[in-house]
Amino acid sequence: MRFLHTSDWHLGRSLHRVSLLDAQAAFLDHVVATVRERDVDAVLVAGDVYDRAVPPLTAVELFDDALHRLAAVGVPTVMISGNHDSARRLGVGAGLIERAGIHLRTDPAGCDTPVVLADDHGEVACYGLPYLEPALVKDEFKTDKTHHEAVIGAAMDRVRADLATRPAGTRSLVLAHAFVAGGQESDSERDITVGGVAAVPAGVFDGVDYVALGHLHGAQTITERVRYSGSPLAYSFSEASHRKTMWLVDLGPAGEIDAERVDCPVPRPLARLRGRLDDLLDDPALAGHEQSFVEATLTDPVRPADPMARLAERFPYALSLGFEPERAEEDTVASYAERLKGRSDQEIAEDFVAHVRGSGPDERERTVLRGAFDDVRVDDGVREVAG
Repeated sequence: MRFLHTSDWHLGRSLHRVSLLDAQAAFLDHVVATVRERDVDAVLVAGDVYDRAVPPLTAVELFDDALHRLAAVGVPTVMISGNHDSARRLGVGAGLIERAGIHLRTDPAGCDTPVVLADDHGEVACYGLPYLEPALVKDEFKTDKTHHEAVIGAAMDRVRADLATRPAGTRSLVLAHAFVAGGQESDSERDITVGGVAAVPAGVFDGVDYVALGHLHGAQTITERVRYSGSPLAYSFSEASHRKTMWLVDLGPAGEIDAERVDCPVPRPLARLRGRLDDLLDDPALAGHEQSFVEATLTDPVRPADPMARLAERFPYALSLGFEPERAEEDTVASYAERLKGRSDQEIAEDFVAHVRGSGPDERERTVLRGAFDDVRVDDGVREVAG
């Protein structure tokens, strides 16, 4: 059986306030085309369909269109809710939608009720474990400990118990949305540690043939049978070096795994640039990034005038600008207490301006600071007299 493993669509998400809806629509076109062209038998979507619990209408419309198109292809789709989704909202109408071959698994209580698929070699039981927030599901799974390993372990015990009742040779798949130990994080995943220790060992999934994971945005192989597909688009500049893909997995008659990465469309690459502003504007080696989304970190000792406007002249899709001024070595070794020792309020304020801006205040600015401190001292004196 051949299935396409994807996750973390995050429909409705933007990048530094730039809408990614068109790029997400292009990705969903790619999913449908891949299903048709590569003879896919089932599509697995391992959570975070939406970017937030109450998604914008445009994201809902895109999701609705995707469901209709996947149903029209006639290939089963199994989908779970992630920590960004509202499980209840995503699961509305699941019973009716299932008749069209779209299997939504959003209720933790149903984790041991598989979608049963079949090929020439027999049945494949596909179990969906939606995101399990320990504090909310510990009673369902009757666990004493409120952490991710406990609730996912209890859910997997139910999966293995159901699998044991099925005909010998039944192959198995599990979809899960979790942080599995050994996975590499990026900046754009929402922290799930609110429910206790986040990471769970890969061994908690022992006993099944393939585990399709969601949550981490980089495609990665934890073990041969436990994999993250990653997100189809880069959702933070920490993902600039990611190769965005889906897993095309062939499950053999005895549970053998053969996995191939299928590249996702890249509507606009991401670039992280660092250096002095003039160097970034003049360096011919950066010509390849002129149409990229750009995050620039300027290292000029003194903050340049109008840096974003100047940067955008060469890099019109610059989205993020940071400053890390180059400092002389002696400026960085002294402790904060040492720098303050013996200094007046005026001198401390001037040092702060120099630290933030890269150059100290001019005479006019010193006069403004001096006047502000004089006003504060006058106010303090009045309050003392009044007291």
